[in-house]
Amino acid sequence: MTVPMGIRIARRRYITVCVLFWLPLGLSIAPLILLFTERGMAMAAIAGFFAAHSLTAAVLELPTGGLSDVLGRRAVLAAAGLLNLAALTLVGLGTTPWLLGLGMALMGAGRALSSGPAEAWYVDTVQAHSGPDAELRTGLARGGSATSAALATGTLLGGALPWLLGLGPGLGTRLSDATSGAVLPLSVPILLGAIVEIAFMLYVLTALREPPRPAAGLPDVLRGIPGTVMGGLRLGGRDALVRRVFLSAGAVGSALAATELLTPGRAAALTGASESGAVLFAALACAGFVCAGVGNHLAPLAARLAGGGERAVMLSLGTGAGGLLLLGATAAFTGVGPMLLAAIGYGLVYLGLGAAGPNEKDLLHRRVPSSVRATALSVQSLALQLVGALTGLIIGVLPPGALPWLLGGTVLMAGSLLWHHRGRTTPPTPATPRLLRSAESAPASGT
Repeated sequence: MTVPMGIRIARRRYITVCVLFWLPLGLSIAPLILLFTERGMAMAAIAGFFAAHSLTAAVLELPTGGLSDVLGRRAVLAAAGLLNLAALTLVGLGTTPWLLGLGMALMGAGRALSSGPAEAWYVDTVQAHSGPDAELRTGLARGGSATSAALATGTLLGGALPWLLGLGPGLGTRLSDATSGAVLPLSVPILLGAIVEIAFMLYVLTALREPPRPAAGLPDVLRGIPGTVMGGLRLGGRDALVRRVFLSAGAVGSALAATELLTPGRAAALTGASESGAVLFAALACAGFVCAGVGNHLAPLAARLAGGGERAVMLSLGTGAGGLLLLGATAAFTGVGPMLLAAIGYGLVYLGLGAAGPNEKDLLHRRVPSSVRATALSVQSLALQLVGALTGLIIGVLPPGALPWLLGGTVLMAGSLLWHHRGRTTPPTPATPRLLRSAESAPASGT
């Protein structure tokens, strides 16, 4: 089937935004903690920096989603880019705890602002062009693949740049001396990410066109946000399918928390040293992003083979849960065989989560009106973060070994079972009009 030119353009712009937004984050993954350590920060301070990031993102998640629904997608995305630019600059150049903590808090605010507007813009644009029944899954899947590719590329580049600067005859030392210690080799990938943020803002402002919204002053905007947030929260209580999407996001957060918290230590134990374990973890993280990208790409095929989006979500989340359970089953063993099984399990986690994402989003967008679309995405993101944080706290008190892995796998399997016996994807009619009428009757738009 031939895709209309307008939809092809919207897909291309959405994919470009995904790449430009997530590439700076990928660049910072490998060097960030090492840079903090190089600046003389203690582990307690580093934990505080990450807590500042997480708490800021969680507190602002819903209000900023409502801001996007009231003010517009483009303006909020540009603001996210500006905050990330300031954050990466402070983190890359800062030498004191308060500057680094401020940078991480600004990064959390930028993360909250960016949660949903680009995806909401894409869905709004496609549905405006082809109607509410427009095909969304392919574009969302390609955006997910682009995100994974950007993270994988950024992770590799962020780990390689400081190493390459160290190969030259004192190149890294000369760089540090020339900037009075402000720029270290570990700072370079993060500052490169700040440059990419400038390109991101310019692209958003010039490429993401959207219909003009009613003129509103700051008081009107602020008054509209609470109503929009409440409208988004009501969707989960009013519609069972939307509620399952939100609960599944929490299960995914638990799985990701277990994987991301436990993999570095397991890599270090496998190699016998922290430094070589960090290299192995970077390679594993890159491989995970690649598997997630492949899963995103296969999401439309998974829906066709499974007979609908809901069954595809169930099978995909079940695949990810199987990967985590496999990681748990091999946690107490060494040798080539268990290591190979663990690698397969790790890949299955990200492959399954990648395949589930676009199908969940397709289901969500067919049930959620444009007036609260970004807010609904923020609720989904908040569920992921909160359950992930709770899982991390529980893992911290569990004994090492298989049990922490099994916790994440069990929660993800429960998320998969939410979709059991649901049949094929619920059609948008007549359920969607009822949802639209009830959502529009609530003070969701702030008008």
